[in-house]
Parts: sequence; C-alpha cells; structure tokens
Amino acid sequence: MTHAMVAVLVPLALACGNQRAESGAVSVQQPVTGIDWRVEGLTTAGRDLRAPAAARLRIDEDGRAAGNLGCNQFSARATVHGDRITFGDVRTTRMACDEPRMTFERALARALTTGTLTARTDDGRLTLTNGDGDRVRLSRAAPD
Repeated sequence: MTHAMVAVLVPLALACGNQRAESGAVSVQQPVTGIDWRVEGLTTAGRDLRAPAAARLRIDEDGRAAGNLGCNQFSARATVHGDRITFGDVRTTRMACDEPRMTFERALARALTTGTLTARTDDGRLTLTNGDGDRVRLSRAAPD
C-alpha cells in the first residue's frame, strides 16, 4: 500500500510546481496572473529607471491586462504560455505628466510591447525580460 501511494503522490507532487534550479537552490515558479503587481523599476539600454508610484500591472486569467504606465492608464490583451507573455492591442489614456514620468512611461510601454517577454517569479517579485534585454521589476502590490 505504501509503495502504491508513493507511486501516485510523487508524480503529482512533481506536477504541482514548475521547479527550476538557480544557484543551487530550488524555487517554485509562481503564477503571474490574477495578481496586482507594482512596477518597481526598469532597466533599459544599460540604464536603471525608478518607477513612479502609480505604475501598476495586472494580467487576468482570461487574457485581459490593465494598469498604469506611470502616468497613463492602459489596457491590453495578454497571452501567457508558461513563462512567456506577449502583450497586444495596447490602448492608453492620453494624459500628459512631467517629463520624468513620461520618459519612464515610454520606456515601460516599449519594454512590454517589444515581442515576447520571459517571466521569472521569486518570493513575491516578478521580472519581465524582453528580447532586447530590457528588464521590468515588479512586486506584489499591497492590498487597498
């Protein structure tokens, strides 16, 4: 009986998490959908940009994405396949903000919409990396 339970439970346990080894540690790849993410910052063209407090992102399980790019609200379609995310049909409001916020917003919009992104989660943090090497750093947003 014990062998039968092990034979059933081990494959189920392995199927429950998408584990990856990194620096000798094993971590479970956490979901990215259904979570309110706060954009912390962005690395693009070798420059680190700090996000305005308003910058947010949420991707729902049905493929709807929405948030704030730093000044303007946006919505989009998102396709999520494993650790790959692609945004399409992006729509934004057209408010004008101060230049630092607009600079960040343009860089974030470009990073999110330049091809497929690779998502990595670790302990409540999410990093999205595009094919150009731009990295968007996010953390779970505090509940309202």
